[in-house]
Amino acid sequence: MFDNLSEKLDKALHVLKGHGSITEVNVAETLKEVRRALLDADVNFKIAKDFTNRVKEKALGQDVLTSLQPGQLMVKLVKDELTELMGGDTAGINLSGTPSVILMSGLQGSGKTTFSGKLANYLKTKKSKNPLLVACDVYRPAAINQLQVVGEQIGVEVFSDVGNNNPVEIATNAVAYAKANGFNVVIVDTAGRLAVDEVMMTEIENIHKAIQPQETLFVVDSMTGQDAVNTAKTFNDRLNFDGVILTKLDGDTRGGAAISIKSVVDKPIKFIGTGEKMEAIDVFHPSRMADRILGMGDVVSLVERAQEQFDEVEARKLQKKIAKNQFGFDDFLKQIQQVKKMGNMKDLIGMIPGAGKAMKDVDIDDDSFKGIEAIIHSMTPEERSQPTLINASRKKRIGKGSGTSVQEVNQLMKQFDQMSKMMKMMQGGGSRKMMQAMKGMR
Repeated sequence: MFDNLSEKLDKALHVLKGHGSITEVNVAETLKEVRRALLDADVNFKIAKDFTNRVKEKALGQDVLTSLQPGQLMVKLVKDELTELMGGDTAGINLSGTPSVILMSGLQGSGKTTFSGKLANYLKTKKSKNPLLVACDVYRPAAINQLQVVGEQIGVEVFSDVGNNNPVEIATNAVAYAKANGFNVVIVDTAGRLAVDEVMMTEIENIHKAIQPQETLFVVDSMTGQDAVNTAKTFNDRLNFDGVILTKLDGDTRGGAAISIKSVVDKPIKFIGTGEKMEAIDVFHPSRMADRILGMGDVVSLVERAQEQFDEVEARKLQKKIAKNQFGFDDFLKQIQQVKKMGNMKDLIGMIPGAGKAMKDVDIDDDSFKGIEAIIHSMTPEERSQPTLINASRKKRIGKGSGTSVQEVNQLMKQFDQMSKMMKMMQGGGSRKMMQAMKGMR
């Protein structure tokens, strides 16, 4: 996420991080490089110029040149300005209606249908809501089926008025159905537009008027850069939407849309999509994103994700097993599943300060634990509960069954033994500490 931009900003600010003398001239040169980095990220020229002008004005006004740590102060000013540029405060979602109606809009291919499912899953699991997904795309082949597959995957009902080709009627009927059947959130997935054309814009305006949504969200493919910002402005002029969703931030995105969209449409980014899984949705925090762009990581978000997967009851059971030397591969496997649920591995590593830069050339596969899981699943129940039973002949059988080598089985056994000893030493730390330790194993 934003690897290119992060690297260029780091180089631009390098001279002011204690390397060489600090003068008004090289502050200006540094900010020129910052502006160039923003332009390369597809940020609008005027926005990039205004950004660096504001930073320079604040820098000279705060006596950066005579500061004991001018480099750190400049980085802070850039970080603060980036935060403001992306919205400043974190924006919430309005769920005040009964039911709360959320209208999804955007161009075709932006990931709108998938994100509708992610949002429904988020509201169901994190906010204890009972959402209803509504299929209003009557034009794209298999669009309704796609939403039904997503709904089945997350356990959320999908309303589809089969045979009705009027999206306004479908949306209206869906809201009435939600009221009658106890759904407290309605998420209306509308047809994606191939381009901003008058007929389709009029249609979504009519849907908006008919259902009066509490939230109208515009879904943007972040990989389209400045084009996404221009499209958002056109949609906002017609719909006056409430917020922006940025999808595909886990892809090869330059970051221009995320950085500049707020200043163009004056609407906050509310959520981001960071992967293909239904759990790959995050509330957008401008300050945390600024930290990540500047290579400072995002420890707060990392801890929050860990806490979401932390189970107090399971942790107590695990502690008892450790105390009795009964920690086995089944327990090890559960911890792996918890780490995987936290999200995309590359995204997680990017949240650790400095790690993103150090690992930028390392190919981090989301299936990092696949080999370990295959080996454990090739063990018998007795072997998983009593690892000491695993001798040379058993290792050979396990390796063959998992499609791995005896050396790989030995490596896992060694890692497991180290983990067991560590867990014994830190008795009382429980599952949370184990999860932290496991992040560095693969």
